[in-house]
Amino acid sequence: MSRFVIHETDWARDAVRLGAVRRKVFIDEQGVPEALEWDADDAGSLHLLVTLADGTAIGCARLLPDGHIGRMAVLPEWRGHGVGQALLAAAVHLAQSQGHACVLLSAQTHAAGFYVAAGFMAVGNPYEEAGIPHVAMQKYLNPDNPSGGA
Repeated sequence: MSRFVIHETDWARDAVRLGAVRRKVFIDEQGVPEALEWDADDAGSLHLLVTLADGTAIGCARLLPDGHIGRMAVLPEWRGHGVGQALLAAAVHLAQSQGHACVLLSAQTHAAGFYVAAGFMAVGNPYEEAGIPHVAMQKYLNPDNPSGGA
């Protein structure tokens, strides 16, 4: 398969391509209600868009101003090809470049192992979001100061 590129972008510039990936994964594949997928956080977040050389979007994620990584999605035919790992690493790097000491995310429980392998740890009990079991996860970005404090 072709190589992919991860671009930092924003909602105003790439809403169509970001939205197409999210629609296919979250709404069409996972049955998330459309009203829950689109929210006011898109406009104020930094976004990552994964594309092929021809510009075709195959993955995305967003970083909220408070350090939450969210809306991370990879098209089904690209799972298992390193896209998710590269996307998550890029999101963590972006958070670090924005000065965050810790990143947080809400992982679907079936994908928690993916995040654990990337250094995240579960915090709290599983809960349901959009009808799908989730668990809150976090990763401290300064290994010399795992509490995240100053």
